[in-house]
Amino acid sequence: MGWASMNEDNESRYFNASIIRNQVDKQMNASPSPAPAPTPTRPGGSRLSAFAAPQPRPFPVIILADVSGSMDENGKIEALNTAIRQMLASFARESQLRARIQVGLITFGGKQAQLHLPLVDAQAVQNVKAFTAAGTTPMGGAFELARELLEDPERIPARAYRPVLVLVSDGVPTDDWEKSLAALQASERACKASRIAMAIGADADTDVLQRFANHPEAPVFKAHEARDIQRFFQAVTMSVVARSSSPTPDTALILDLNEVPDDDLDLDAI
Repeated sequence: MGWASMNEDNESRYFNASIIRNQVDKQMNASPSPAPAPTPTRPGGSRLSAFAAPQPRPFPVIILADVSGSMDENGKIEALNTAIRQMLASFARESQLRARIQVGLITFGGKQAQLHLPLVDAQAVQNVKAFTAAGTTPMGGAFELARELLEDPERIPARAYRPVLVLVSDGVPTDDWEKSLAALQASERACKASRIAMAIGADADTDVLQRFANHPEAPVFKAHEARDIQRFFQAVTMSVVARSSSPTPDTALILDLNEVPDDDLDLDAI
């Protein structure tokens, strides 16, 4: 091999070696990429998903309201409408950090019971149609609707807090209510619910209402005038709100009408 060829070969090798050395130096001097943070695991070793704040659990409140013809007397239906409207407004103002109050309204009057307001979040309730009084007292139909609502897992999931059922009536059932009440009482979800009742006026069937109620410290409440209806629903509101914001919302509902001062009753709204 001539000198010219040898020199060219040496220069070529030197040039290639310089390129390789420069590439190595760049790689060594480059800042190392941070290692990806390990995905947190549970004690058992399974991967944890990204942190998510706990969702508030549903807290169902279902009102069974008598809207039969006799409720149109002596301002009873007006007082009931006012009390329901004020209760809904109070629920809508409450925080939903721990419990999400949901409200359903079942009316019974005329030929059958009806779902006046499907079970919805209290904060989403708008422009609820006022009750109108007419017809007979199909209370058994209201028991059936309440049982169906309680047992519907899409409306009341298993993670929901103990429901509250409130029955108000001023008369005597006019349908086959006993079988419907027995079916409601046999329902697992209804057994766990807090069930309270109010008799409006002297003609209300307190025996039926007492069979519906299941709270040992809350006998059937009796309303003799408009302020009594408001006082009852104000007490229900205060108790539900207290439960929803307590560390243990699943406890039984405690109702005390003596805690409601007259100043809290908006009698001018009736």
